[in-house]
Amino acid sequence: MNRLRLNTTIGLAALAVLAMAAGASAKTLQVVASFTVLADVVHEVGGDSVEVKTIVPTDGDPHEYEPTPDDARNLKAANVVFVSGEGLEGWMDRLISSSGYTGTPVVASEGIDKRTMEEDGATITDPHVWNSPLNVVFWVDNIEKALSAADPEDAIHFKANAERYIKELRELDTYAHAKIDPLPQGARKVLTSHDAFGYFGREYDVTFLAPLGFSTEAEASAGDVAKLIDQIKKENVKAYFFENSNDPRLVRQIASATNAQPGGELYVEALSKADGPAPTYAKMFKYNVDQLANAMAKQTMAQQ
Repeated sequence: MNRLRLNTTIGLAALAVLAMAAGASAKTLQVVASFTVLADVVHEVGGDSVEVKTIVPTDGDPHEYEPTPDDARNLKAANVVFVSGEGLEGWMDRLISSSGYTGTPVVASEGIDKRTMEEDGATITDPHVWNSPLNVVFWVDNIEKALSAADPEDAIHFKANAERYIKELRELDTYAHAKIDPLPQGARKVLTSHDAFGYFGREYDVTFLAPLGFSTEAEASAGDVAKLIDQIKKENVKAYFFENSNDPRLVRQIASATNAQPGGELYVEALSKADGPAPTYAKMFKYNVDQLANAMAKQTMAQQ
């Protein structure tokens, strides 16, 4: 073997060893997110540098979830834990105590302009911030900062992913306005299972009526249901939706009493399984926009 070929062979071998060493030393962050919507956004920012596990599964209700031993084990092993916050994950403190996790969860919703309501003399914050993609921009910023702090070597990678995804979120906002803005104000009213679309309603000027408040853990009284039925009739609301993550019986009962027509299923607090219509946040939001816009358009034609 001549010297040139020998040097080339040695050089290639050295490069291979360096590549293997770099691959072996590459850091993959173990990340836990409280529910599937947040987990998907974390994965968009983290990319291949993170392994994301979710606590509340697909089609699960984050208000009423009961953590499992596997959740405790995953939490204890996590480098970073993300929650949305604002009371959504009421079970998280209990899970942290039982798991032995010693870190502090990152609150992804920090900095968002929150909706509030008065309930029994107390001010309650609406936790469903992700139903406006402009709020998810805050999530992305907070996620990027937390991942970069945990893994500075991949900070450039996280920043590039965040910038790409923020552009997609702004496109989703544009899409929603294009579908909803042309609809007359009188048709922009729908009935849903609980008050989870307030941020969507605020952003796109849609009125959502619901028998339950911000949490599915609450129960509607007979008087509250009767008042809601009267309001639906008075405001001529003709479309209702049920949600993939909670019981549809009450909203169907109210719809039956008001002659509201089914608009379909909305994905509000949980993604669908991979073969469903809402396996990612972006697909979930777009699907919900289409469902709502189609139902309101039908309502518009019925009123003409």
